[in-house]
Amino acid sequence: MSTTPSARSYSSGTSDVPLLGDTIGENLDRTVRAFPDRDALVDRAADRRWSYREFAADVDALALGLLAQGIAKGDRVGIWAPNCAEWTLTQYATAKLGAILVTVNPAYRSHELEYVLNQAGVRLLVAAERFKTSDYAAMIAEVRPNCPELEQVVLLGGPDWDALLVQGRAGDPALLTERQAALSPDDPINIQYTSGTTGFPKGATLSHHNILNNGFFVGELCTYTERDRICIPVPFYHCFGMVMGNLAATSHGACMVIPGPAFDPAATLAAVAAESCTSLYGVPTMFIAELADPGFADYDLSSLRTGIMAGAPCPIEVMKDVIERMGMAEVSICYGMTETSPVSTQTRADDSVDRRVSTVGRVGPHLEVKVVDPETGRTVPRGEPGELCTRGYSVMLGYWGEPERTAEAVDAARWMHTGDLAVMDEDGYLGITGRIKDMVIRGGENLYPREIEEFLYTHPDILDVQVIGVPDPKYGEELMAWVRMREGADPLTAEAVRAYCTGRLAHVKIPRYVHVVDAFPMTVTGKIRKVEMRELAADLLGLDS
Repeated sequence: MSTTPSARSYSSGTSDVPLLGDTIGENLDRTVRAFPDRDALVDRAADRRWSYREFAADVDALALGLLAQGIAKGDRVGIWAPNCAEWTLTQYATAKLGAILVTVNPAYRSHELEYVLNQAGVRLLVAAERFKTSDYAAMIAEVRPNCPELEQVVLLGGPDWDALLVQGRAGDPALLTERQAALSPDDPINIQYTSGTTGFPKGATLSHHNILNNGFFVGELCTYTERDRICIPVPFYHCFGMVMGNLAATSHGACMVIPGPAFDPAATLAAVAAESCTSLYGVPTMFIAELADPGFADYDLSSLRTGIMAGAPCPIEVMKDVIERMGMAEVSICYGMTETSPVSTQTRADDSVDRRVSTVGRVGPHLEVKVVDPETGRTVPRGEPGELCTRGYSVMLGYWGEPERTAEAVDAARWMHTGDLAVMDEDGYLGITGRIKDMVIRGGENLYPREIEEFLYTHPDILDVQVIGVPDPKYGEELMAWVRMREGADPLTAEAVRAYCTGRLAHVKIPRYVHVVDAFPMTVTGKIRKVEMRELAADLLGLDS
């Protein structure tokens, strides 16, 4: 890490390890040659496992099957399914062909599905037949007449999926070798649609170089080797699962462990214990659920040494529990966004516990970060808040088919503007204080919900908390806390919260309203939908929007 004499909020990540210059397929082939007999993939729900040799054989068969169906470099192949082995096989098969994988949120309904299929121009869609309450096959049938570019649908577990693999196994491997040789690391290989908390989602377009290197360097900072086994309960359709999970694993010869199709705390803990996982991933709400699981003490988690908590601000008290009660002494905090492949900053294994519970770490290898004044764009002095920007190999190629929206996010100097408020300290560690859009302005004073949330986490009866701004005729905005109570605790009132805060928090930071809930509205990746919370709050409180 380098710092500037002027102590501006800028830092660059140096590394003795060079960037990878190959495609995802080439990188996988290298790992298979090095570790053919080591476990590559375990699908617990389906009770199936693959060595790297077996995994590569199925990936190549699927790629040749897609090739036989006319899928070529640059064609878009969609995948709409929960976490399963077939998802992972499709990820690597499309990468070997140079087809662009369009990852579709499992929570989407027909309206959103139709938008993504048309916006990306998907030619072939791989999909689960159904999941939970979603009848995917019926929704696909509903929208298909309105998706002129969608030529083929392959349902997992159906005859078309089996036929693809049979056809591929009978194919000529030389054809795939030829196709793979024609690919460039800078080719687009993945379109990921942002959460879409407001308006239609945007399709962040990512290259082999973007996501392979990000997965590799996240794994490097977790000190992964072929002996690691990574439990991945986070969704594959998002960067957390398919990049930080799958690509971090395959670029190091580590094993990918799928605990189940969707997050379940008991299934995740059982997977860690049964498969001797050394690493566990999750957003804070997942770790909160695991720690609160009634059978938590019955699981042998002694194999764990590391893991990643990311995707949302990580509460300090939860982080301490993960280290102490789950034995994840080397757990890492990562910060990033889909548009940056995703990780920009990460804590290191040798960082102090205080650093790991109070910051999102330092800039990653081969990347740059800076904190700027959102109004002027100038880099602010260290210790002052501003908007976090990042630059380097990880920044997306752009939003698919939307150059104007790309230009709004990525400036002429290739800095990605994150929309997140951050503070950089003297040693280059970054603290995220919230979203620019989440900042509450009460009577002209800027209030940062993250700071208030961290304080409220110290209340013995509060399991989880989110703070938002709601309209107020006098001050413009007032603070409202949504809280989840610990089991057996009485619901908190606004008066009780005020009493707890008085004398310990500035009066302007004490929430005026308190709302007790069982769960927060959130995206499938675990990001809290504060936009929706504000809308619901206005109705709950009878306020004008």
